[in-house]
Amino acid sequence: MCGRYAASRGPEDLAGIFGIEVGVPSAQESQESQQPNASWESQETHDSQELHDSQEPQGSQKSQEAREDPGPLVPDYNVAPTKEVLVVLDRPLKDAASPRPVRQLRRLRWGLVPSWSRSPEGAARMINARAETVHEKPAYRQAFATRRCILPADGYYEWDTGREERELEVEGRRKRARKQPYFVTPADGSVFAMAGLYEFWRDPTLPDGHPRSWWVTCSVITTEAETAPLAVPPQEGPRSLADIHPRMPLMLTPDRWDAWLDPRHTDTAELRELLAPPPEGLMRAYPVGTAVSNVRNNGPELLKELSGPEEGTLF
Repeated sequence: MCGRYAASRGPEDLAGIFGIEVGVPSAQESQESQQPNASWESQETHDSQELHDSQEPQGSQKSQEAREDPGPLVPDYNVAPTKEVLVVLDRPLKDAASPRPVRQLRRLRWGLVPSWSRSPEGAARMINARAETVHEKPAYRQAFATRRCILPADGYYEWDTGREERELEVEGRRKRARKQPYFVTPADGSVFAMAGLYEFWRDPTLPDGHPRSWWVTCSVITTEAETAPLAVPPQEGPRSLADIHPRMPLMLTPDRWDAWLDPRHTDTAELRELLAPPPEGLMRAYPVGTAVSNVRNNGPELLKELSGPEEGTLF
Protein backbone atom coordinates (compact mmCIF):
# COMPACT_ATOMS: atom_id res chain seq x y z
CA MET A 1 0.00 0.00 0.00
CA CYS A 2 -0.38 2.47 -1.66
CA GLY A 3 -0.26 0.67 -5.02
CA ARG A 4 -3.10 2.23 -7.02
CA TYR A 5 -5.08 5.44 -6.78
CA ALA A 6 -7.40 7.70 -8.75
CA ALA A 7 -6.62 11.32 -9.69
CA SER A 8 -9.22 13.10 -11.81
CA ARG A 9 -8.84 16.75 -10.76
CA GLY A 10 -7.33 19.04 -13.38
CA PRO A 11 -4.64 21.71 -12.85
CA GLU A 12 -7.18 24.51 -12.55
CA ASP A 13 -9.01 22.73 -9.74
CA LEU A 14 -5.77 21.89 -7.96
CA ALA A 15 -4.59 25.49 -8.29
CA GLY A 16 -7.62 26.67 -6.35
CA ILE A 17 -7.30 23.98 -3.70
CA PHE A 18 -3.56 24.31 -3.03
CA GLY A 19 -2.85 27.91 -4.05
CA ILE A 20 -0.64 26.92 -7.01
CA GLU A 21 1.43 29.76 -8.49
CA VAL A 22 3.42 27.92 -11.22
CA GLY A 23 2.57 24.99 -13.45
CA VAL A 24 -1.07 25.70 -14.37
CA PRO A 25 -2.17 26.61 -17.94
CA SER A 26 -3.35 30.18 -18.41
CA ALA A 27 -6.99 30.91 -19.21
CA GLN A 28 -5.98 31.85 -22.78
CA GLU A 29 -4.12 28.57 -23.26
CA SER A 30 -7.13 26.65 -22.00
CA GLN A 31 -9.47 28.47 -24.41
CA GLU A 32 -7.14 27.92 -27.38
CA SER A 33 -6.90 24.21 -26.72
CA GLN A 34 -9.27 22.20 -28.90
CA GLN A 35 -8.52 18.86 -27.24
CA PRO A 36 -9.81 18.01 -23.74
CA ASN A 37 -6.92 18.33 -21.25
CA ALA A 38 -4.45 19.16 -24.05
CA SER A 39 -3.43 22.33 -22.18
CA TRP A 40 -2.03 20.14 -19.39
CA GLU A 41 0.86 18.99 -21.55
CA SER A 42 2.08 22.23 -23.07
CA GLN A 43 2.76 24.01 -19.80
CA GLU A 44 3.95 20.92 -17.96
CA THR A 45 6.62 20.14 -20.56
CA HIS A 46 8.11 23.62 -20.13
CA ASP A 47 7.78 23.64 -16.35
CA SER A 48 9.29 20.19 -15.95
CA GLN A 49 12.39 21.27 -17.85
CA GLU A 50 12.62 24.35 -15.65
CA LEU A 51 12.42 22.19 -12.55
CA HIS A 52 15.29 20.04 -13.83
CA ASP A 53 17.37 23.09 -14.73
CA SER A 54 16.87 24.89 -11.44
CA GLN A 55 17.58 21.90 -9.21
CA GLU A 56 20.42 20.01 -10.89
CA PRO A 57 23.45 19.56 -8.58
CA GLN A 58 26.29 22.02 -8.93
CA GLY A 59 28.67 21.14 -11.72
CA SER A 60 26.09 19.52 -13.99
CA GLN A 61 25.31 20.98 -17.42
CA LYS A 62 21.88 22.29 -18.25
CA SER A 63 20.06 20.41 -20.98
CA GLN A 64 20.10 22.29 -24.31
CA GLU A 65 17.49 20.09 -25.97
CA ALA A 66 13.73 20.15 -25.60
CA ARG A 67 12.36 17.58 -23.20
CA GLU A 68 10.90 14.56 -24.98
CA ASP A 69 7.15 14.90 -25.38
CA PRO A 70 5.51 12.41 -22.97
CA GLY A 71 2.03 13.15 -24.29
CA PRO A 72 -0.83 14.83 -22.41
CA LEU A 73 -1.46 13.89 -18.78
CA VAL A 74 -5.20 13.30 -18.47
CA PRO A 75 -7.43 12.33 -15.54
CA ASP A 76 -6.34 8.89 -14.40
CA TYR A 77 -8.68 6.52 -12.58
CA ASN A 78 -6.11 3.74 -12.26
CA VAL A 79 -2.78 5.34 -11.38
CA ALA A 80 -0.11 2.64 -11.15
CA PRO A 81 3.61 2.62 -10.28
CA THR A 82 6.02 4.19 -12.81
CA LYS A 83 3.28 6.41 -14.29
CA GLU A 84 3.76 10.16 -14.44
CA VAL A 85 1.64 11.96 -11.84
CA LEU A 86 0.87 15.51 -10.77
CA VAL A 87 2.40 16.63 -7.48
CA VAL A 88 2.36 19.83 -5.43
CA LEU A 89 5.69 21.15 -4.14
CA ASP A 90 7.33 24.36 -2.90
CA ARG A 91 10.69 25.45 -4.36
CA PRO A 92 12.37 28.78 -5.22
CA LEU A 93 12.23 29.65 -8.89
CA LYS A 94 15.42 29.73 -10.95
CA ASP A 95 16.86 33.25 -11.37
CA ALA A 96 14.00 34.78 -9.37
CA ALA A 97 14.63 38.04 -7.52
CA SER A 98 13.32 36.49 -4.30
CA PRO A 99 14.55 33.20 -2.79
CA ARG A 100 11.13 32.44 -1.34
CA PRO A 101 9.66 29.00 -2.11
CA VAL A 102 6.91 29.09 -4.73
CA ARG A 103 3.94 26.69 -4.73
CA GLN A 104 4.18 24.65 -7.94
CA LEU A 105 2.28 21.89 -9.74
CA ARG A 106 4.73 19.44 -11.29
CA ARG A 107 4.74 16.25 -13.27
CA LEU A 108 6.88 13.47 -11.76
CA ARG A 109 7.30 9.73 -12.15
CA TRP A 110 5.82 7.60 -9.36
CA GLY A 111 8.53 5.32 -7.99
CA LEU A 112 11.45 7.01 -6.25
CA VAL A 113 14.98 6.55 -7.60
CA PRO A 114 17.56 7.57 -4.95
CA SER A 115 20.19 10.02 -6.15
CA TRP A 116 22.94 7.46 -5.51
CA SER A 117 21.32 4.64 -7.49
CA ARG A 118 23.26 3.15 -10.39
CA SER A 119 20.06 2.53 -12.34
CA PRO A 120 16.30 3.17 -12.04
CA GLU A 121 15.53 -0.56 -11.97
CA GLY A 122 14.10 -0.57 -8.44
CA ALA A 123 11.77 2.42 -8.87
CA ALA A 124 8.61 0.31 -9.03
CA ARG A 125 9.50 -1.13 -5.63
CA MET A 126 9.97 2.29 -4.04
CA ILE A 127 6.52 3.73 -4.53
CA ASN A 128 5.97 3.84 -0.74
CA ALA A 129 8.00 5.05 2.24
CA ARG A 130 6.99 4.07 5.78
CA ALA A 131 6.24 7.03 8.07
CA GLU A 132 7.89 5.22 10.98
CA THR A 133 11.32 4.99 9.31
CA VAL A 134 11.35 7.54 6.47
CA HIS A 135 13.64 9.87 8.44
CA GLU A 136 16.41 7.26 8.75
CA LYS A 137 16.29 5.09 5.62
CA PRO A 138 19.15 5.99 3.23
CA ALA A 139 16.82 6.09 0.22
CA TYR A 140 14.48 8.63 1.80
CA ARG A 141 16.11 10.59 4.63
CA GLN A 142 17.56 13.43 2.55
CA ALA A 143 14.35 13.87 0.58
CA PHE A 144 12.40 13.83 3.85
CA ALA A 145 14.55 16.69 5.12
CA THR A 146 14.34 18.93 2.04
CA ARG A 147 12.20 17.55 -0.80
CA ARG A 148 8.65 16.91 0.35
CA CYS A 149 5.54 17.04 -1.81
CA ILE A 150 1.83 16.24 -1.92
CA LEU A 151 0.25 13.84 -4.40
CA PRO A 152 -3.38 14.94 -4.91
CA ALA A 153 -5.84 12.07 -5.31
CA ASP A 154 -9.55 11.35 -5.29
CA GLY A 155 -8.77 8.32 -3.15
CA TYR A 156 -6.92 5.02 -3.30
CA TYR A 157 -7.74 1.39 -4.00
CA GLU A 158 -7.10 -1.44 -1.61
CA TRP A 159 -7.86 -5.14 -1.83
CA ASP A 160 -9.51 -7.04 1.01
CA THR A 161 -7.66 -10.33 1.29
CA GLY A 162 -9.37 -11.76 4.36
CA ARG A 163 -8.19 -11.84 7.98
CA GLU A 164 -5.84 -14.84 7.72
CA GLU A 165 -4.11 -13.50 4.64
CA ARG A 166 -3.68 -10.06 6.25
CA GLU A 167 -1.99 -11.70 9.23
CA LEU A 168 0.43 -13.47 6.89
CA GLU A 169 1.23 -10.15 5.20
CA VAL A 170 1.91 -8.42 8.53
CA GLU A 171 4.32 -11.24 9.36
CA GLY A 172 6.06 -10.71 6.03
CA ARG A 173 4.99 -14.07 4.68
CA ARG A 174 3.60 -14.78 1.23
CA LYS A 175 -0.11 -14.34 0.70
CA ARG A 176 -2.57 -15.43 -1.95
CA ALA A 177 -3.75 -13.21 -4.79
CA ARG A 178 -5.66 -10.04 -3.92
CA LYS A 179 -9.41 -10.25 -4.03
CA GLN A 180 -12.18 -7.70 -3.49
CA PRO A 181 -11.07 -4.13 -4.30
CA TYR A 182 -12.36 -1.18 -2.25
CA PHE A 183 -12.09 2.52 -2.98
CA VAL A 184 -11.13 4.68 0.01
CA THR A 185 -11.89 8.39 -0.21
CA PRO A 186 -12.69 11.36 2.08
CA ALA A 187 -16.33 11.14 3.10
CA ASP A 188 -16.88 14.85 2.35
CA GLY A 189 -15.57 14.60 -1.22
CA SER A 190 -12.47 16.70 -0.57
CA VAL A 191 -9.05 16.02 -2.07
CA PHE A 192 -7.04 13.15 -0.62
CA ALA A 193 -3.68 14.89 -0.10
CA MET A 194 -1.10 12.11 0.16
CA ALA A 195 2.19 13.02 1.83
CA GLY A 196 5.10 12.34 -0.49
CA LEU A 197 8.79 12.82 -1.21
CA TYR A 198 10.63 13.54 -4.45
CA GLU A 199 14.19 13.03 -5.61
CA PHE A 200 16.55 13.80 -8.52
CA TRP A 201 18.57 11.13 -10.31
CA ARG A 202 21.17 11.53 -13.04
CA ASP A 203 21.20 8.79 -15.65
CA PRO A 204 24.91 7.96 -16.10
CA THR A 205 24.28 6.24 -19.43
CA LEU A 206 23.19 9.47 -21.14
CA PRO A 207 25.40 12.40 -22.17
CA ASP A 208 25.17 15.86 -20.66
CA GLY A 209 22.43 17.84 -22.35
CA HIS A 210 20.26 14.84 -23.15
CA PRO A 211 16.56 15.66 -22.47
CA ARG A 212 16.18 12.53 -20.33
CA SER A 213 19.48 12.71 -18.48
CA TRP A 214 17.73 13.85 -15.29
CA TRP A 215 14.82 12.05 -13.65
CA VAL A 216 12.53 13.50 -10.99
CA THR A 217 10.66 10.76 -9.13
CA CYS A 218 8.40 10.53 -6.10
CA SER A 219 7.11 8.21 -3.39
CA VAL A 220 4.00 8.10 -1.18
CA ILE A 221 4.40 7.95 2.60
CA THR A 222 2.28 5.32 4.33
CA THR A 223 1.22 4.77 7.93
CA GLU A 224 -0.71 2.25 9.98
CA ALA A 225 -4.32 1.98 8.86
CA GLU A 226 -7.04 3.40 11.09
CA THR A 227 -8.80 1.00 13.41
CA ALA A 228 -11.63 3.44 14.19
CA PRO A 229 -14.99 3.00 12.43
CA LEU A 230 -15.29 4.44 8.93
CA ALA A 231 -17.32 7.62 8.56
CA VAL A 232 -19.42 5.81 5.95
CA PRO A 233 -18.90 2.02 6.02
CA PRO A 234 -20.03 -0.27 3.19
CA GLN A 235 -23.36 -2.05 3.62
CA GLU A 236 -21.47 -5.24 4.27
CA GLY A 237 -17.81 -5.98 4.81
CA PRO A 238 -15.04 -4.04 6.57
CA ARG A 239 -15.92 -1.59 9.34
CA SER A 240 -12.52 0.14 9.43
CA LEU A 241 -9.58 0.73 7.12
CA ALA A 242 -7.51 -1.72 9.15
CA ASP A 243 -10.08 -4.39 8.32
CA ILE A 244 -9.09 -4.00 4.65
CA HIS A 245 -5.32 -3.62 4.92
CA PRO A 246 -2.79 -2.91 7.72
CA ARG A 247 -1.34 0.16 5.92
CA MET A 248 -2.74 3.29 4.29
CA PRO A 249 -1.28 6.38 2.59
CA LEU A 250 -0.74 9.25 5.03
CA MET A 251 -3.33 11.93 4.29
CA LEU A 252 -2.33 15.47 5.21
CA THR A 253 -5.12 17.77 6.38
CA PRO A 254 -4.98 21.37 5.04
CA ASP A 255 -3.58 22.75 8.30
CA ARG A 256 -0.35 20.77 7.65
CA TRP A 257 0.16 21.53 3.96
CA ASP A 258 2.30 24.67 4.31
CA ALA A 259 4.65 23.25 6.94
CA TRP A 260 5.04 19.98 5.03
CA LEU A 261 5.83 21.63 1.69
CA ASP A 262 8.17 24.36 2.97
CA PRO A 263 11.76 23.29 2.05
CA ARG A 264 13.12 25.69 4.68
CA HIS A 265 11.56 23.47 7.32
CA THR A 266 14.36 20.92 7.93
CA ASP A 267 14.11 20.02 11.61
CA THR A 268 13.63 16.24 11.54
CA ALA A 269 11.91 16.07 14.92
CA GLU A 270 9.38 18.72 13.95
CA LEU A 271 8.83 17.13 10.55
CA ARG A 272 8.11 13.78 12.14
CA GLU A 273 5.30 15.40 14.12
CA LEU A 274 3.62 16.16 10.79
CA LEU A 275 3.49 12.42 10.12
CA ALA A 276 0.88 11.87 12.81
CA PRO A 277 -2.25 10.21 11.36
CA PRO A 278 -5.15 12.53 10.46
CA PRO A 279 -8.22 12.71 12.73
CA GLU A 280 -10.28 9.53 12.71
CA GLY A 281 -13.62 9.23 11.00
CA LEU A 282 -12.83 11.20 7.83
CA MET A 283 -12.93 8.29 5.38
CA ARG A 284 -15.42 6.14 3.63
CA ALA A 285 -14.75 2.88 1.78
CA TYR A 286 -16.90 1.02 -0.68
CA PRO A 287 -16.50 -2.01 -2.95
CA VAL A 288 -15.75 -1.49 -6.64
CA GLY A 289 -15.52 -3.87 -9.59
CA THR A 290 -12.52 -6.12 -10.02
CA ALA A 291 -11.79 -4.44 -13.38
CA VAL A 292 -9.50 -2.06 -11.47
CA SER A 293 -7.17 -4.98 -10.81
CA ASN A 294 -6.05 -4.77 -14.44
CA VAL A 295 -3.98 -1.62 -14.95
CA ARG A 296 -5.07 -1.45 -18.60
CA ASN A 297 -8.59 -0.58 -17.46
CA ASN A 298 -9.05 3.13 -16.89
CA GLY A 299 -12.14 5.33 -16.63
CA PRO A 300 -14.65 6.81 -14.19
CA GLU A 301 -16.59 3.54 -14.22
CA LEU A 302 -13.87 2.07 -12.01
CA LEU A 303 -15.15 4.26 -9.16
CA LYS A 304 -18.72 2.98 -9.42
CA GLU A 305 -19.92 1.83 -6.01
CA LEU A 306 -21.24 -1.72 -5.79
CA SER A 307 -24.05 -2.68 -3.46
CA GLY A 308 -21.81 -5.43 -2.09
CA PRO A 309 -18.65 -7.42 -2.85
CA GLU A 310 -18.67 -9.15 -6.21
CA GLU A 311 -19.78 -12.74 -5.93
CA GLY A 312 -16.97 -15.23 -5.42
CA THR A 313 -14.23 -12.65 -4.77
CA LEU A 314 -14.09 -12.89 -0.99
CA PHE A 315 -12.72 -15.87 0.91
